Amino acid sequence: MAKTALRGIREDLFHDAFAFRPLPPLPADHKLVRRLPGRARHYGRWFPHAVLIGFTGMVMLATVERGGGLFGIIASLFVGVPMVTTLFRPVGAWWLSVGSVAFTSVVLSGSDMGLWSPPGFFSHLFVLLVVALRTRPRVAAEMLALTGAMGLFLAFFLRGLSPYGGNYFVGDLFEMLMVYAMVLFVVLAVRGLRESKQQVVAQVAVTEVERSRRTVLEERTTIARELHDVVAHHMSVVAIQAEAAPYRVQDTPPELAAAFQTIRENAVAALTELRRVLGVVRSENPDAFADPEAPQPTLAALDTLFDNVRSAGLSVEHVTTGAVRPLPQGVELSAYRIVQEALSNVLRHAPGAEARVELGYVLGGLGLRIVNGPANRLAKPSPGAGHGVLGMRERVTMLGGEMTAEPTAEGGYEVTAFIPVPADEAAAA
Repeated sequence: MAKTALRGIREDLFHDAFAFRPLPPLPADHKLVRRLPGRARHYGRWFPHAVLIGFTGMVMLATVERGGGLFGIIASLFVGVPMVTTLFRPVGAWWLSVGSVAFTSVVLSGSDMGLWSPPGFFSHLFVLLVVALRTRPRVAAEMLALTGAMGLFLAFFLRGLSPYGGNYFVGDLFEMLMVYAMVLFVVLAVRGLRESKQQVVAQVAVTEVERSRRTVLEERTTIARELHDVVAHHMSVVAIQAEAAPYRVQDTPPELAAAFQTIRENAVAALTELRRVLGVVRSENPDAFADPEAPQPTLAALDTLFDNVRSAGLSVEHVTTGAVRPLPQGVELSAYRIVQEALSNVLRHAPGAEARVELGYVLGGLGLRIVNGPANRLAKPSPGAGHGVLGMRERVTMLGGEMTAEPTAEGGYEVTAFIPVPADEAAAA
């Protein structure tokens, strides 16, 4: 343990002790800088440097006044230089402070100020605090231990030079170390609390990003599961029609029969591969799709959805504009899921509110608008992930549409989406 401690002291305090490590300015988004007006923000970033230099000047003036004359000026330099050096070389500043303390202790050993003079005491304490804030807590503990060792050496070395005796110096040293230890403990505790808060904030941000990414992936998986039935249906129809086509025409040419056979074989192979890939997705949550033969919902099933949410206490108004026409199954499925998720959010986050669902059949696609008013009672905490909007946006983006979701001026919430449907796809549907 002693060998490890000595190696740590050598690496922290001796190896490259005077390396250039300038104190960086405050970040531009610091709360202190943000409160300053306009041009003052640029200078506000150097506030710690100004405080350090100002306090150094006060200590140096106090040293000059206490020592007087040339001696006071020299002593003020021994006190002030280490304090300013903390701006550029923190560990080296501590060594300079140790030297200045030793100098002032020897010169003032015959006075009644104890082991260390007040200017030297405040200077060394200031250097310790600044270095502790700029380095690791282990370095602060090592500096405190070496400070105590140096003070003990000076106490025995100066006991013959002072009329007060060595016991006076030892008592003074003990009090000084206690003050240093308590101040360092408070500073390091505050620093540790601040760093812990920063780590928590950073971790929360990372967790939120990962949660959003996971929600998007889960929603994409759900979309893939649902579209599997849509694609599988069409592929099955293609295979069946290709197999039955040769029997509907008498004297079918062999080339045409072979082409239909190839179409059927390719459709069956594609369907097999599709089921194999989607089977892996389904296996993660088999209970969610316990009935693979159940048809996927379309916009025709909205009335049933509205009846369900009305039975749950939600007042829903349904308005449809434009000429109702069949749309591609993927579009109708996604539109149904968007309406379903939006109404579920109203039930969870705005209990007692009234909702309005608008469907607009236009020439270029389908428009959706789901809006609700403010809640008339307190909403209970929801156990969900709170990322339903991400899923809706993912569905709309998949179909090449656009979507907005934002609070309304009345205190409610509004979801609008437009899903484009080319004319040829609408005709095919």
